[in-house]
Amino acid sequence: MSSSPPGWYRDPSYPLTERWWDGTAWTDHRRQPEQPVPPVLRPGPPARGPGRAKVVALAAVGAVLVAGAVTGGVLLLGEDGDGGRETRTTTASPTSEADGKDSPAPADSVGPSPSGDAKRAVDDLNGITFPIPEGWEDGDGSGEEDAVLVTDGTFDCPGEGSVCRGGVVVSRTVTGSDETSPKILAENDIEDAANDAFDRDVLDKQPYDGITGHEVVGSGSVAVAGRAGYYVRWRVTTGAGAGGYVQSLVFPSSSGSEAPVLVRFALDAGDDGPPLDDIDEIVEGVRAVGDTEADTGGGVGSSLGPS
Repeated sequence: MSSSPPGWYRDPSYPLTERWWDGTAWTDHRRQPEQPVPPVLRPGPPARGPGRAKVVALAAVGAVLVAGAVTGGVLLLGEDGDGGRETRTTTASPTSEADGKDSPAPADSVGPSPSGDAKRAVDDLNGITFPIPEGWEDGDGSGEEDAVLVTDGTFDCPGEGSVCRGGVVVSRTVTGSDETSPKILAENDIEDAANDAFDRDVLDKQPYDGITGHEVVGSGSVAVAGRAGYYVRWRVTTGAGAGGYVQSLVFPSSSGSEAPVLVRFALDAGDDGPPLDDIDEIVEGVRAVGDTEADTGGGVGSSLGPS
């Protein structure tokens, strides 16, 4: 399995379940295999009776009873071209004739997310899930690289470029460094986080006309999904617009090799940005995949959990 990409695979110790492989080692996250969708069977052609008509005699003083057409029964139709009768089996209609009401159509089935909660964004690679506050949505498909959460809608950038978002949260594994200290990694990342969010974008444009200054408005230890992490937060001023806030948060993963996880927050400080408190709400709501307990989160000022 050492060369297999991260994903769900049959558990070698218990093949009736699937287990998450993080690319280097098996994690403790398991799930039931997805059930295959049963094939849709098409009804066959109507059966035909024999070439000659048959008469069913009932012992009722020689009387011949002709059975009426009954829903779910057998209909005797007119003779076909070869002199026989066509026999067709019918099924009950979904419309109830007794009350004149149509049976309700089945609702679309929405499968649960790996976290078991459809209102959470999932980072399968790092084995964590994020709450989705009001005004935010899952970042999957937003076009923002590594985004797990983005705010609803976009607005015209105050500087160069076309459109900007009021808030973006990205989650990625720390690579290219042997450093594992959350404090050192967060302190080393915050400047890059600010530049990526408010200086130059991937097209080398300046959506906010560049950064003109910054102020450290917060830093310290924080518990994230029961793990000991560290955060640094800047208030950034820009050449155009109201500037914004950036935060670098680092904590060890609770799965696999426990590689450091880096979560970046970027919020516009103007009317198009979300409340600053949303950062703390998101941090407090981070959970390990499969964890539904409410007391394993963290947040700024929270006591540290086991590391």
